[in-house]
Amino acid sequence: MTHGLTIGQLAKHAGVGVPTVRFYERKGLLPEPARRASGYREYDFEAGRRIRFIRQAQELGFSLQEVSELLDLRMDQAGTCADVRAKAAQKITSIDAKLGSLRRMRRTLTQLVDSCPGDAPLDRCPILEALEPHA
Repeated sequence: MTHGLTIGQLAKHAGVGVPTVRFYERKGLLPEPARRASGYREYDFEAGRRIRFIRQAQELGFSLQEVSELLDLRMDQAGTCADVRAKAAQKITSIDAKLGSLRRMRRTLTQLVDSCPGDAPLDRCPILEALEPHA
């Protein structure tokens, strides 16, 4: 009889730490594994594939909630590529909004850095003044 993977073996196989495996379990991204007679969790190789899927989706910017939705779609026999495509298109829209926000932040910071003489006293620092809340 072949045994599945222990949590440590699974973590190594998936390229993550044991705390990550436990975290994904708590978040419901990994199903509760079977237990050996000894009480140890016993994982199959699909759990490793699932963890790598989660990590790759996170690298593309998907939140854990979005990853959960993608995992559900992955298992939905009635689902289509169009469903997954819609999720990816939503993520692109979200990324574009963040990029716009980052560009505005960069532009503002560049203006502040350019306006700072560097040798003025701190009480006349334009960067610190810009950060002060205005009453």
